[in-house]
Amino acid sequence: MSSVVSAITKTVPISQFNRGLAGQIFSDVKSNGPKVVIKNNTAEVVLISPDEYVALMESLNDYRLLTLAIERMSHYDPSKLISGDEMKRRLGITQEELDSIDEVEFE
Repeated sequence: MSSVVSAITKTVPISQFNRGLAGQIFSDVKSNGPKVVIKNNTAEVVLISPDEYVALMESLNDYRLLTLAIERMSHYDPSKLISGDEMKRRLGITQEELDSIDEVEFE
């Protein structure tokens, strides 16, 4: 029974927008969470607050990064690692040359 009540309170008929209630609906979304807009007895869109949207996009991005990291770690072979000193030797770079380079700022 509570799932039926929850579904009903989270839906908004599109006709309410035509009645000038958009501001009230948006306020309710910000206060109480997402709403499903119903048009012709079918879910048309889902309204969420900007903060919820940002959080959702950040979660999705975190998931993509995690998936990429897991995929990359499946190919990890510690025997192929080389030290920083070995890398500098192979590239013909000295520590003094690296120390003389200006710092780079990342934003």
